[in-house]
Amino acid sequence: MSFQAYLDTVEKKTGLTPRELVALATDRGFGPDTKAGPILAWLADDYGLGRGHGMAMVHVITKGDRIASKHVDSGTTHSDPNDHLWLDGVATKPDGY
Repeated sequence: MSFQAYLDTVEKKTGLTPRELVALATDRGFGPDTKAGPILAWLADDYGLGRGHGMAMVHVITKGDRIASKHVDSGTTHSDPNDHLWLDGVATKPDGY
């Protein structure tokens, strides 16, 4: 499953776009210096997200929408076509994500 597919599934499971979840995380005081544990606990408790989907959100909460170029068109399980992720929801996602 690509990184973007994880985020698309997070939206399906929570009813919130990744960007909306990032905003809620920021309101809770989570950001670049936050360890994964507290974020994962919040996402599990409030939204029922498991570790894989939670870690995808940890990445965008702590590091933003960019991913390492080694994952772009790598042909691996987590390969993505872009070096950045679409956070504004499946309904508005342009082609190529």
